Amino acid sequence: MGLFKNIFKASEPKEEKILPWIPLSTTAQLSYISEKSKSKTQIVFKHSTRCGISSMVMKQFVSAYTLSDKDADLYYLDLLNHRDVSSEIGYKFQVFHESPQILIIKKGEVVTHASHGGINAIELQKYI
Repeated sequence: MGLFKNIFKASEPKEEKILPWIPLSTTAQLSYISEKSKSKTQIVFKHSTRCGISSMVMKQFVSAYTLSDKDADLYYLDLLNHRDVSSEIGYKFQVFHESPQILIIKKGEVVTHASHGGINAIELQKYI
């Protein structure tokens, strides 16, 4: 009986980690993010809700995220619903659009950014 218990236990749902996401849905927020980055690290995660790779990367990011809301502000951009914001990010912060993509903003500028698997390779703590 113990064997079956161990097999079926593996399929029990895990408690999902909730991050302090701030929805990014307007281009006006970008000026606020730029200004706020002068005193606190700002992180923008661009996610395509229809992309399997983007979903996988996001799950890994959420699982590994250890910063508190005192360390950084964490923004979530749904690319499909806010393409105008994504385009403006590229223009304002001088980065090419990719999806999924993360940008770390300090002192009004992107200090690093990555896409796909590179997102989870970034050591966020070193940018705080």
